[in-house]
Amino acid sequence: MLTLLHFRRRLGLGVFLTALGVMHFLETYLAAVFYVELPFGTVSPGSSILFAGKLMLILLLYIKEDAETVRQPIYGLFLGNLMTVAIGLLLQFHAVDGVGPVKDAAFIKEMGWLMLWGTTLLYLDSVAIILLYERLGRFMPRRVVPRFLLSGIALLTFDQIAFFGMLHAFFDVPSSAFWSGWAGKMLAAFIYATIYFLYRHMRRAGEPYAATRPLADVFGDLTFRERYEDLLARSGRDTLTGVFDRARMEIDVPAMIRESLQSGEAISTVILDVDHFKSVNDRFGHLAGDEVLKALADLLRNAIRGEDRLYRFGGEEFVIMLPRLDHPQAMERAEHLRRLVASTLSTADRVAVTISCGVASGPEDGVNFAELISSADERLYTAKGEGRNRVCGQPSGSVADA
Repeated sequence: MLTLLHFRRRLGLGVFLTALGVMHFLETYLAAVFYVELPFGTVSPGSSILFAGKLMLILLLYIKEDAETVRQPIYGLFLGNLMTVAIGLLLQFHAVDGVGPVKDAAFIKEMGWLMLWGTTLLYLDSVAIILLYERLGRFMPRRVVPRFLLSGIALLTFDQIAFFGMLHAFFDVPSSAFWSGWAGKMLAAFIYATIYFLYRHMRRAGEPYAATRPLADVFGDLTFRERYEDLLARSGRDTLTGVFDRARMEIDVPAMIRESLQSGEAISTVILDVDHFKSVNDRFGHLAGDEVLKALADLLRNAIRGEDRLYRFGGEEFVIMLPRLDHPQAMERAEHLRRLVASTLSTADRVAVTISCGVASGPEDGVNFAELISSADERLYTAKGEGRNRVCGQPSGSVADA
């Protein structure tokens, strides 16, 4: 199933949804009639492995796609199970070829009601696991796999309590199977979280975001969020350099700083400015100056980490946000960028392009957007006043070109 989801862009999600539907009937049937003995007790692979996998895959589908997509299989499974119940009721009271009542009609009906109950729980589980995953994002915004695991543990525990009651009532499943089934689901949750970790590591997936969700019309709200995020990702770009612009920075950076400091992680800001940029425009014209800015933006974009954010602050000034880097680390990163620019970029007359940088880090230099930007900006002007082509940070933290 994870392989199908991986190839969703090429194959389409129809293959995934069809496989999910088949797995839904199979796991319900196995949960009702098939159990195996394991060292920790009697376990149904249908309930402990297939259902746990289905719920975790629905959460993964939400993370990789959006809420509009993830609700489709849930509604489809629910309607399909209603049809199964209806067919079972019809078959129970009709004969086939004069032989008499269909012998398996009662079983079909019981399976239909069990699947209907299971799908009702699946709907509740799916809404709740998404809400819990998002809520945990407030406390661990960058720890995606632990959020994935904890959400699965909580909802699989709830489902075990609710679904086992129906199994016990309809199929006389012994009470001893409850704890062994719960243990099996917990083991499955850890296995699927490990698979997800490996999947993220191989795909180098981006960090999902965290948000607050009202319960009412949750799927509509989440779908709106996905579309808004997609629109936001496509907007807020500087038309010359292609990096994020100042308006986008004023949206992103306050939240980035708040999340980092709330989770106890450092975050640093670098403001950099092209030295003597006015002389480039005066000597070679503004088009040549634009080419310097575009080349600088490309160089910086390729040199920073995937989690870093680059913004054009205005004119020849750029801002780089460095999550999880304290001040000494940020100074090293800024110095690396300064040296890289000086050794790579040049004007039309082959004079090296250099930059000056100001570095500030939270929480030492501030705990919000305005304070960090202000501190970094002051240090940028200090760097320019001390001769340019240097990095200035906290006291005793300046680095100049040798």
